[in-house]
Amino acid sequence: MSRRSGILEFAVLGLLRESPMHGYELRKRLNTSLGVFRAFSYGTLYPCLKTLVANGWLIEEPGNTREDALAAPLTGRRAKIVYRLTAEGKEHFEELLSQTGPDAYEDEHFAARFAFFGQTSRDVRMRVLEGRRSRLEERLEKMRSSLSRTRERLDDYTLELQRHGMESVEREVRWLNELIESERAGRDLRGSESGESAQQDTTSGSAGGLPRPRDLPGTDTPGDTAT
Repeated sequence: MSRRSGILEFAVLGLLRESPMHGYELRKRLNTSLGVFRAFSYGTLYPCLKTLVANGWLIEEPGNTREDALAAPLTGRRAKIVYRLTAEGKEHFEELLSQTGPDAYEDEHFAARFAFFGQTSRDVRMRVLEGRRSRLEERLEKMRSSLSRTRERLDDYTLELQRHGMESVEREVRWLNELIESERAGRDLRGSESGESAQQDTTSGSAGGLPRPRDLPGTDTPGDTAT
């Protein structure tokens, strides 16, 4: 399995943990509401769904709305298939949520992980945030070192592009510092203290209070890194 397909499977499981959906709804959430993936075709999504069904993590059910039932025989099209997370799928997703290895710090994978921080325990969030910060600090140091060695050989536009890249990384490091400080203080991202809100934020699938998708790495904002 490629790294990107693994991220897609993770995101699909996370969305279906919130509620069952059919393919169109999933693709819309992945492309827009979730804000993690660039646009992709159904030819990418449906093989992923088939794999998850084959693994026993999802089940397929016919659409059960009255509109679906009436439209299918009239149009000659199959009724929409709704995908539902199984108990095994929920257990597998929770296992993925608990992982804090190096992959969780990479640009696109981190964006997907962050999108589901509302379903992630506070200690795991802290490890992922600190790992991401450490990875970016290493990247920033390499960028500064490279710039100092090559500055005299670069034209103005290339130099400005490298400076822009460094500023983007520095901006994300500052953002991560703020998040880590909030987590350590027991606050959610809207500034309320731990307690009932913290308990909700480890069990709810809501993404309320999260930074907008353009603030995450892996989206389409210039200078940042993104059914």
